[in-house]
Amino acid sequence: MAWTAGDPSAAEALRRGRILSSGLYLDGVPSSKAPVVYSPAYDIEFNGIEKQHPFDSAKWGRVRNFLVDAGLLQDDRIIEPLEASEDDLLVVPAVALLPNLLVQQKLLYPFRKQVGGSILSAKLALERGWAINIGGGFHHCSAEEGGGFCAYADISLCIHFAFVRLNISRVMIIDLDAHQGNGHEKDFGSDVAGRVYTLDMYNSGIYPFDHVAKKYIDQKVELDGGTKTEDYLEILDKALKVAESRFQPQLILYNAGTDILDGDPLGSLKVSPEGVITRDEKVFRFAKDQSIPLLMMTSGGYMKSSARVISDSIVNLSNKNLIDIGTHCIEIE
Repeated sequence: MAWTAGDPSAAEALRRGRILSSGLYLDGVPSSKAPVVYSPAYDIEFNGIEKQHPFDSAKWGRVRNFLVDAGLLQDDRIIEPLEASEDDLLVVPAVALLPNLLVQQKLLYPFRKQVGGSILSAKLALERGWAINIGGGFHHCSAEEGGGFCAYADISLCIHFAFVRLNISRVMIIDLDAHQGNGHEKDFGSDVAGRVYTLDMYNSGIYPFDHVAKKYIDQKVELDGGTKTEDYLEILDKALKVAESRFQPQLILYNAGTDILDGDPLGSLKVSPEGVITRDEKVFRFAKDQSIPLLMMTSGGYMKSSARVISDSIVNLSNKNLIDIGTHCIEIE
């Protein structure tokens, strides 16, 4: 690829320059704002084509609506990110720099806004202790190629920005989407400094079957199709204990896909909504008990019920004092 041709140190200097000149790390975010990142532009409308696809293209907006309706958030307390520019995306070469204007406006612009949200959320997590991007988590996209529904490598971008701008050198990825996170695994598999530790717990019988990327997983937890809630949570408990003993990160990126839900057409696991809520609670408690900042991205989830489960989980995190949004205890419907 042209961007890495020639002197590797020159390519790294170019990457660093792009990161340092980026405006995605918003300065002066008021303390009155919650570290919850969202834009109405996250949702995808593509002349009705999106309705023919299993992906819930309005999931992110519906999560926001549920949180506002529950009284947990108000619009003036949500942080809206900037769109990731072409220079931002070229920090990890962008797969989807396509010329088609309609595709750019209707499909890729929402994804670029979500990328901006993921990158900003890492900064907010370091400042506030936690952050949630109601979007992002495009874990199949790498510097080399896209995949699944992932056009931009927001997880890899997020980490590269954090290394340069946030003065950290150890990041843990906890990827609990139903699918293997092969994109970020390939991007950091050759990082000889060992700066990124990956715990990936996924259904081994579904896409992407990326055996090359599997070699780069630090802690691989492969699940059988049809794994049920109780077994899933027991396996997760054991995995988190192992991760705690192996690596001490300065930031956790939590890819919290809801495609593990029973009935999801692409995840093929059988975890209940209550199980997803408990899963998220366990991960946030894992981070809080060690005083490690955590960024959550919503990633995959292909049923209409996913939005409600995500919002209920965030309400539960607030009720359990695992995140502080500054509201009273709210009953989950």
